[in-house]
Amino acid sequence: MNFITRFYPILDPACFPNRDALLAAAGQLVSVGAVILQYRNKVDDGGSLLAESRRLREAVFHYRPDGTCRLIMNDRADLCLAADFDGVHVGQLDLLPESARRIIGEKRWLGISTHNFRQAAEAEQSPADYIAIGPVFDTLTKSNPDPVVGLDGVRRARELTSKPLVAIGGITRENCQAVIEAGADAVAVISDLVRQPGKSAEEFLRILG
Repeated sequence: MNFITRFYPILDPACFPNRDALLAAAGQLVSVGAVILQYRNKVDDGGSLLAESRRLREAVFHYRPDGTCRLIMNDRADLCLAADFDGVHVGQLDLLPESARRIIGEKRWLGISTHNFRQAAEAEQSPADYIAIGPVFDTLTKSNPDPVVGLDGVRRARELTSKPLVAIGGITRENCQAVIEAGADAVAVISDLVRQPGKSAEEFLRILG
């Protein structure tokens, strides 16, 4: 599997003042060239999460009716199917990748988060299509983040897997190129998109090439 982009934006309602702002951000990201979006919602119940996921899909479809932007659901394999997303991303405390794969089937994407070398090595043997490693730098988007792995952690994870590697955690326009040079195929970005999503995305896409 070749990863489709170096720029992997993640939208989390907790980072936006309201849900309309989140949907507007999705539209801006897609309109300037984002080809993948992950929706991460850690607080809402299943019904609310599904309703917002469908609104997000409609917003993205408005700008990409050809379906060229992939939507990834965080955590919930069941809602990935219900909202007709293109894949699911699971963490270490979520469904096992084998279980998630059985739910979503073979055609949808499956990603898994890893936070140390043992987890990265295990993920290499899993049915995940790609592996996330992090946090690379200090991050404010998690209340109890795992220890920072740094650029050396990205290099080591690259040695442990042949799967596409997505780096996450504290990644900004200032440090993203160094993360790619350390061996990541893509960088996942959250906080650096919040204030000016479209402008930030344009700069990330320019820097990453």
